[in-house]
Amino acid sequence: MKLLNTIKSAAIAVMVGLGIAMAITNPSQSDYEEYAIAQLTAYLKDNTCTQTLKDEDSLLQHSCTLLVDVGRPQLEKLIADHTKERNFIFFSIYRTELSISPLLPAYRFETVAALQKFYTYQTSK
Repeated sequence: MKLLNTIKSAAIAVMVGLGIAMAITNPSQSDYEEYAIAQLTAYLKDNTCTQTLKDEDSLLQHSCTLLVDVGRPQLEKLIADHTKERNFIFFSIYRTELSISPLLPAYRFETVAALQKFYTYQTSK
């Protein structure tokens, strides 16, 4: 009986400790925005500039990556303006909907954040 109570107490202490750690390390919206801009610029450079333009001139590829770098402040603002956060104390869910123009496809990203990590679990076009 005493051993069972000790195990229960230890399990409760571990759960409380984990909850406190998760609450303290729940990333902020600005942390998410840094993550999102890093992911978006990497995607644009790797897929749009490199893959789409792979048969084109390397100068065109370089110009494309330069354009992504120059446009970074506008991308940061776009992400900040179109992201909604749901904070659940221990973790947060971020939803970002990007639509630059009615002529271009819109993108939607859903990301869960916990323990200073981000996991994008849904991406749709």
